[in-house]
Amino acid sequence: MTAPATPHRPDNLPLAVGTIVFTVLGLSLGDAIIKLTSSSFPLWQIFTLRSALALPLLLGVLALWFPAALTRPAAPGWTALRSLLLVTMWIAYYASLPHLPLAIAAAAYYTLPLFITLFSALATRDRIPPLGWLAVALGFAGVLLILRPDAEHFSAYALLPLLAAMLYAAAMILTRTKCRGEHPMMLALALNIAFVLAGGLATLFLPQADTGFLSAPWAAMTSANWGAMAILALSIIIGSVGTAIAYQAGPSSVIGTFDFAYVGFAVVWGVIFFADIPGPVTLAGMTLIVAAGILSLRR
Repeated sequence: MTAPATPHRPDNLPLAVGTIVFTVLGLSLGDAIIKLTSSSFPLWQIFTLRSALALPLLLGVLALWFPAALTRPAAPGWTALRSLLLVTMWIAYYASLPHLPLAIAAAAYYTLPLFITLFSALATRDRIPPLGWLAVALGFAGVLLILRPDAEHFSAYALLPLLAAMLYAAAMILTRTKCRGEHPMMLALALNIAFVLAGGLATLFLPQADTGFLSAPWAAMTSANWGAMAILALSIIIGSVGTAIAYQAGPSSVIGTFDFAYVGFAVVWGVIFFADIPGPVTLAGMTLIVAAGILSLRR
């Protein structure tokens, strides 16, 4: 899967940092709404309708302001793989939301800098220094505090955000190394096409049940439902464009640090929408994970 060389844009750190903070604000709000509506709509309906609303806007912006970007991606194979990784990541993360407090799902998910560290080392064959291993150990301790893997507290659904973190880390490494020359709007367009395909194929071919976030049939839409879907479409546009811009414009090691703002926003939305106030053990685990992530990215 080789691609022709594409020119890399120079780094723009203020743009990258501002973009990623705004992006995780929009994504965290969208994820809170998905958790809020997970008993009303199956995931595949959300995937299909959300991105079906987002695609015309993305195409319109590309046609009006970036017509030169409306071409075949320079690296179509890597772009498709990136989209597949991110769609699978969101399936894993969203599947956990009906079963976990938003803050706990977010904290488990934000072990992703540890996976960025490990995957980068595998990709470049760089040795992980002692500080990097300390970050991994701290993050693992934080995960244990949050998940508390004993018979009384453990939920297997808490493993899904960890899987999502691995997939997201791999996708962001691809964004930085293989898709850096692609236009961010084109990457967002490809991702939302992948969401529509995934939602449509799952609806057609997966077995359905009367209930269940992954198996229920499509629900009838009211005007309020369409309003919520429009907010989700705006959220995924912000997320799909913003992550591409941020990780193209700044080093993953720096942008990943500010990516942690999602955890704080998730706590806020959890309190506002669900009255979920993390307990002291959970807060301690979240603190360890955030500290480990920053340490792994700053080492």
